[in-house]
Amino acid sequence: MLNPAIRELQVEANGLRFHVLEAGAGDRLALCLHGFPELAFSWRNQIPVLADLGWRVWAPDLRGYGGTTRPAGRESYAIERLMDDVAGLIDAAAPRETLLIAHDWGGVIAWLFAMRRVRPLSRLVVMNLPHPACYEHALRRGGRQWLRSWYVLVFQLPWLPEAVLGARGAEGVGRAFLNMAVHKENFPDEVLEVYRRAAREPRALTAMVNYYRAAFSGGGARRQRSLGYPKIDVPTLIVWGEQDTALGVETLDGTSEYVSNLTVRRLPNASHWVQQDAPEEVNALLKEWLALA
Repeated sequence: MLNPAIRELQVEANGLRFHVLEAGAGDRLALCLHGFPELAFSWRNQIPVLADLGWRVWAPDLRGYGGTTRPAGRESYAIERLMDDVAGLIDAAAPRETLLIAHDWGGVIAWLFAMRRVRPLSRLVVMNLPHPACYEHALRRGGRQWLRSWYVLVFQLPWLPEAVLGARGAEGVGRAFLNMAVHKENFPDEVLEVYRRAAREPRALTAMVNYYRAAFSGGGARRQRSLGYPKIDVPTLIVWGEQDTALGVETLDGTSEYVSNLTVRRLPNASHWVQQDAPEEVNALLKEWLALA
């Protein structure tokens, strides 16, 4: 299922061993961060395109996912550790220039990484994950976004989320993709099985859910909020599938207050899994926007 141009490698960074999908070469790094419950595999349709555009592309399985080290304990998944991972990967690649591309939970990391200026970035792309300040504002308004975010509260419980997601061969993981997708033909069973198989690995589901536990009951979101949200000054592209049932498009409201050079592209017929649900459209948007550099 992977393009022959994509290679697999192991990268040592921040004390962990990361399984990374790589394509292209050179000193311009495009680092792609996946979300929950995904893998580096979720970027399979973008990796060759970015490589053709002249980037050395790295798409890692994030800590706890897939073939990457799974440290124990909730605090191992604190947002500060996740940003350290990104910094470590950039340091390992030693690029002249870094383009950070992220989706869902990867987007949480990317937004904060960019605003904290942990490492220099030339460009930022975030797909279907609002700026943290805008998400918080949507929650404060109450109503619809609280209902959409019900799973975040459930994920704070011990063992139950893992039991539900892991039942019947991790059927719940596959169902999360298929039920939300607009273009279900892009999620055949062999694709879903990649994600189900990864979720069946020992301690994998606990690691994945611990991202949410560390952020909310663990205080990571509160710590970041206390630091404030300085304006991001690198050129930033948001790609948004409007049929997202987890995050309402209204969570984009006010983003320009926090990003000085912002482009927003909305895809009416794509879901939360935008880069997998509408790969041709997403790739066209990336080509168009990156050509403006």
